[in-house]
Amino acid sequence: MTDMKTAASRRAFLAGAAATPLLAAAPARASGETAAPEKEKTLEPMGICFEGWPYPGPVKFLALDHAEPMRMAYMDFPAAPGLARNRAVLLLHGKNFDSSYWNDAIAFLRRAGFRVIVPDQIGFNKSSKPIKTYSFADLAANTLALADGLGLRTFDVIGHSTGGMLAAHLAAKHPGRINRLILEDPIGLVDYRDHIPPQTLATLEKAEADYDEAGYRAFVARYFPKLPPAQYEPFVVSRMRLALSGDYPRYLRVVALTYQMIYNEPARKLYATLKPPTLLMSGAEDQSTPLIGYASPEAKKKIPPLAQAARDVAKAHSALRHVEFPGVGHVPHLEAPQDFQREVLAFLQA
Repeated sequence: MTDMKTAASRRAFLAGAAATPLLAAAPARASGETAAPEKEKTLEPMGICFEGWPYPGPVKFLALDHAEPMRMAYMDFPAAPGLARNRAVLLLHGKNFDSSYWNDAIAFLRRAGFRVIVPDQIGFNKSSKPIKTYSFADLAANTLALADGLGLRTFDVIGHSTGGMLAAHLAAKHPGRINRLILEDPIGLVDYRDHIPPQTLATLEKAEADYDEAGYRAFVARYFPKLPPAQYEPFVVSRMRLALSGDYPRYLRVVALTYQMIYNEPARKLYATLKPPTLLMSGAEDQSTPLIGYASPEAKKKIPPLAQAARDVAKAHSALRHVEFPGVGHVPHLEAPQDFQREVLAFLQA
């Protein structure tokens, strides 16, 4: 019952956020009345750990003590009553997505009998934001520490976008821990260093800071060729609220540092080493290519968009199962949820 209320609350929030513009509309006025000045933005600042942002369930924290104390946020959902398979699935989020976007996937997996664990990686969403050199090895180690703390010897993984890149690193280094691996539109299928020059932190921070409301909305829209704008507007709302935080400079620095991690640690060659049964899913219209704005015009012509890169990887590694969703962009679990759920369940049950 709690999960149903949470899901209903989340849907109501999404609808409300989508229906309310970031600039409040001027109230209607009587004929001859002097126009009132346009209201200021009505958004409330949000802390860079997404304080108060609605999630599908209770958020817990794993204490991690590295160079400095950190806390890794996560959600832990049991399987639906009477349906437990004694298997757990970890959902690994993308770079520009908070874990609320897993809401329907969580509910579907629970109904299918799986325990569902949803971590926010260090540097992202509700987890700590240390200023440090980020690496997929560290993120993988943190993820395993969470699994160990929850008593999970083995588990299934669904990784989306940057989470898919992390999942590939995790599976390559710790194949014995993963039962089945599902990669949903993972980035890192191309070695970006072959086409794009390295960028300084200052350059990456400035690019992130330059986003205004319209610019970020256009950025997000490219992920979703078939999703109604109302359904992705909350991503814009959350990003604009973060920009009002007193810790916004720290947020910008961490965004830049994690972009450097993506650039410096390609995953393409890892696919030849993957041992768990692997499902690679991709939207046929996914044009995502991180950092492509820094490539020369000539280099841009040589970089395959994600959809084509996924086809290339599948062709090179026949052991992978590849499923492509027609007309879909970067997030199949939001744009084509029924198709996504069908393929995931068939693979996990195989």
